[in-house]
Amino acid sequence: MIGNANVGYVVSAAGEPAAKPAPTHLLTTDMTLKIDSPLWHRNVGALIDALEKPNFWKILVRYLSDIVRFDSWVVLCFHVASRPDVYVESPGLDGGEDELFRDYLDGFYLLDPFYLACIEDPRACLQRLDDVAPDNFEAEEYYQRYFRLNVVKDEVQFNLPVGSGKVLALSLGATHRFTPDEMAVMSTIAPWLLALMRQRFRIVEAGEDQFQREGLPDEPVLPLLPGTHGLTKREMEVMHLMLSGSSSKSIAIKLRVSPETVKAHRRHIYLKLGVKSHPELFAILLKSRELGSGPVE
Repeated sequence: MIGNANVGYVVSAAGEPAAKPAPTHLLTTDMTLKIDSPLWHRNVGALIDALEKPNFWKILVRYLSDIVRFDSWVVLCFHVASRPDVYVESPGLDGGEDELFRDYLDGFYLLDPFYLACIEDPRACLQRLDDVAPDNFEAEEYYQRYFRLNVVKDEVQFNLPVGSGKVLALSLGATHRFTPDEMAVMSTIAPWLLALMRQRFRIVEAGEDQFQREGLPDEPVLPLLPGTHGLTKREMEVMHLMLSGSSSKSIAIKLRVSPETVKAHRRHIYLKLGVKSHPELFAILLKSRELGSGPVE
């Protein structure tokens, strides 16, 4: 949910709206004119007509760019037991595939606050980075070495649970902070945008269209470090939360244990992996991604 209660949007368990979108009086005159214009409503009609077309997502993103400024975008499906399926994404600066995003799919997604939020609390909603980021997010190596370089400043995500532990997500990244106007207008359009996402997913599931990127077969969840290295399941869980930016206090709350227990797990992790700090732990993570499934020396 968006931090401002006036611009949040969720749906009930039955799939029906449980909260009204942001009232348009919260928008500036300029933004109101954009979404009230005949052209915008013609675009919405065109989107409905494009539901079965292979380029549906690109058409949707193009129309969204008329009312919201963003610099990158991706449509993916999060899973509980495997890495995300990427349907379509914005191209890299050179027009090709973004290499940083390959690192994300190879395991960094396990540190993504949006992924963690979708798995822990799957619901139809519009979320902003502020709402899901751990308390120490910007101080962690994941933010400094990946997120800051890839997204830079802000991110929002339209999330839609689609059953079987899956969440369909449309993510918009920006090099600027989304303005209150932009957040309000995204909340205003969220009801019909989520409905379009649901219909698009049903069409794809029915086999009436093929738009998932080729060459990315389903794979099991990859631990951040190949092998267990003697770490217990709980220690692996604590390590993931540490690297994603959660403090010992927030990890304790999330896992329902005492902060002292979390600190004990952290000591064991450091001891077993032979490190003394978060940066050293993240360095091992990077090395492990380069070495594939081989042992970390």
